[in-house]
Amino acid sequence: MIHYNPLLQNMENSKKFITMGEIMLRLTPPNYEKIRMASGFEASYGGSEANIALALANLGVDSTFFSVVPNNSLGKSAVRWLRSNDVHCTPMILTTPEETPTHRLGTYYLETGYGIRPSKVIYDRAHSAIAEAKREEFDWAKLLDGASWFHFTGITPALGDEIAAACLDGAKEAKKRGIFVSCDLNYRKKLWSKQKAGEVMGEICKYMDYCIANEEDAKDVFGIEAEGSDITGGKLNRDGYISVAKKLTERFGFRGVAVTLRESRSANDNDWSGMLYTGGEGYFSKKYSMHIVDRVGGGDSFGG
Repeated sequence: MIHYNPLLQNMENSKKFITMGEIMLRLTPPNYEKIRMASGFEASYGGSEANIALALANLGVDSTFFSVVPNNSLGKSAVRWLRSNDVHCTPMILTTPEETPTHRLGTYYLETGYGIRPSKVIYDRAHSAIAEAKREEFDWAKLLDGASWFHFTGITPALGDEIAAACLDGAKEAKKRGIFVSCDLNYRKKLWSKQKAGEVMGEICKYMDYCIANEEDAKDVFGIEAEGSDITGGKLNRDGYISVAKKLTERFGFRGVAVTLRESRSANDNDWSGMLYTGGEGYFSKKYSMHIVDRVGGGDSFGG
């Protein structure tokens, strides 16, 4: 059984963006150390939808993040961190430890890449509070009240069948209320198979207005490839990405498809640009040469 935290209720909100997903404790060895060599870890909090809510707040947008976290010091600390960065957590659900002692805050370990060595992530998120939540426990009429935009990523429905069904319910309710719905496909092979992702996201995408996808996600989830692009080699073909976005739009009726374009020169240096496909046309941004401070969350900043 999960309960809405009464201390976080009744916050007045005008039009707002609401994101939904899992927030996790992030543990990172300092100074680019490998996990197997580390004697200590730096702790912070993260998660794709939480990162997007933070990006929106930094842009001055009224943003709200919704999740389910354990009613203990870790869960409360995650909420406090979000609120300290101007993200509303009014609808956050806290599990009651007396009733659900096994519920926990998901954790991931990040081994930061350097030079030719890529970053490495180890998940420890089984039986997290949000993964154990039930579909019927989400009051979407209440959660989406006053919202103008609802966003989540493909990571959230990958947490389990109940959460996948809840995401679908939320997207349907949002569409019924005239709220824009967007999703970053964000395929994670450590969480589910390509076949399962295609089945679940194919149904959810019917209710989406905007889709964010890179060339790998479109291929892994829906079998749509950017012809002429070499993902591992960093070769990009603009016509190929327009083709991918066009096919996604034709299949699901999206208002727009946004694509991140990354050309990797090393773990620390990338060329970044983006494309927005809307109205039958592809619009490309300027290309930026980026020296990366923290690779994790880069796609979320684009989403924001």
